[in-house]
Amino acid sequence: MEFFEVLRKRRSIRRFQDKPVPREIIEKLLEAAFLSPSSFNKRPWHFIVVDEGEKLLALSKAKLGAAGLATAPLAIVVTADESRSDVWVEDASIAAEHIQLAAFDLGLGTFWVQIRNRMHDESKTAEDYVRELLKIPENYRVLCIIGVGYPAEKKEPHGEEVFEWEKVSYNEFGRKFKS
Repeated sequence: MEFFEVLRKRRSIRRFQDKPVPREIIEKLLEAAFLSPSSFNKRPWHFIVVDEGEKLLALSKAKLGAAGLATAPLAIVVTADESRSDVWVEDASIAAEHIQLAAFDLGLGTFWVQIRNRMHDESKTAEDYVRELLKIPENYRVLCIIGVGYPAEKKEPHGEEVFEWEKVSYNEFGRKFKS
């Protein structure tokens, strides 16, 4: 698929078919993540592939907005070692986006569940909840969870409404780039 077609057609999918994602496809998703750039090539990320039903159900309770993970056949938890890089958030985010774009190109649907800076409940962060569930070491931060699977819903591609040219300045803030 042509790159700009991927960008236009990829949408967040939160309902999935009851169909496992083959291991060779999972490996391709991880290859896409490994090919993402990172600051000074430090590559601080670590990915946790989850396909066990009970763990997916538990992950779906990590925070409000994670419920779609209960029907996903696969989740990829994106973490990073903050001691390796002070820009781990950016590096891990780029890797997560590579996973989502590759998944769409391979016929899968995905959605991003923000974990960093979110709450599980009034007394526990979503990050601590996921860390405990998956036995993640303290020096690793949990950025997000990507729910992955074969879509059970169809969404229309993005149209011209996403082009917000008023949010682009030319040479200085406020000077219109495009009329």
